[in-house]
Amino acid sequence: MKDFSEVFNYLPNNIANLISNSVDNTNSNSNLNCNLLLELQEIRIRSNRPIILKFRNFEIVIEYNVSEKEIISILEKLCNNSIYAYKNQICEGFITVKGGHRVGITGNCIIENGKIINVKYISSLNFRIAREVIGCSFNILDKVIDIKNNSINNTLIVSEPGKGKTTILRDLIRNISNGIKEIGFTGKTCAVVDERGEIAAMYQGIPQNDVGIRTDVIENVSKTIGMKMLLRSMAPEVIACDEIGSKEDIDAIKEILICGVKGIFTMHGKSLEEIKLNKNINELIENKQIERIIFL
Repeated sequence: MKDFSEVFNYLPNNIANLISNSVDNTNSNSNLNCNLLLELQEIRIRSNRPIILKFRNFEIVIEYNVSEKEIISILEKLCNNSIYAYKNQICEGFITVKGGHRVGITGNCIIENGKIINVKYISSLNFRIAREVIGCSFNILDKVIDIKNNSINNTLIVSEPGKGKTTILRDLIRNISNGIKEIGFTGKTCAVVDERGEIAAMYQGIPQNDVGIRTDVIENVSKTIGMKMLLRSMAPEVIACDEIGSKEDIDAIKEILICGVKGIFTMHGKSLEEIKLNKNINELIENKQIERIIFL
């Protein structure tokens, strides 16, 4: 379990105390036998509006209006007192901090030649709490792993947003990378395209999440470019990435599969009929290049 001080260290003391007290009061009033802080998913901080704590099935609204000055103070801490050094991450809309926690950022975007070159007047911060669920992929391992050939099946994991597909993808990568002695499965060289820093959650070049001992990660690059770079440079046996769907994604996937590399991917969806409406995905399915589709 990740240490919450990693998140609270970025908050002013008064805001950190407000959050802790609100969670404690909710916990005691509802007679719950757990520490709700361990269930917290998001801390949403908006300029001149209340703080909202999001849990899986409910939220807590803290009636404290955060000032613009406090927003900037938090941002400076997130950027180690050098906002300019984090300009590229800010323009991508988020900063990944130690522990793998990701902080979403909104404000007034400055556009030049069709690209965001700066974000001014920061108005909202969303702390998304990173959590690993070690072992959560156990129930689908037999669908993904091909024991007979000591390999894996090309797999597509499908779910609605927020249902855990990235968490399961991460755990699958860890298992495939490390190997599973109990079933005689030897570890594979894995490569991850972590476009938004949600899988490995790299911090200063170090994965904050356990993605296995044989895993190489490339981040802050599109899936299309990342897959091709990894194919050419890292000789992977398995490539994984999150939320595929575009024609460019599918073209890159075709290239890696033709080269004999296996793939594990995720996408949003509810049913087979729905995902087949995406003609790019449907082409992979009809050509039997995707061997397993798992719905969460």
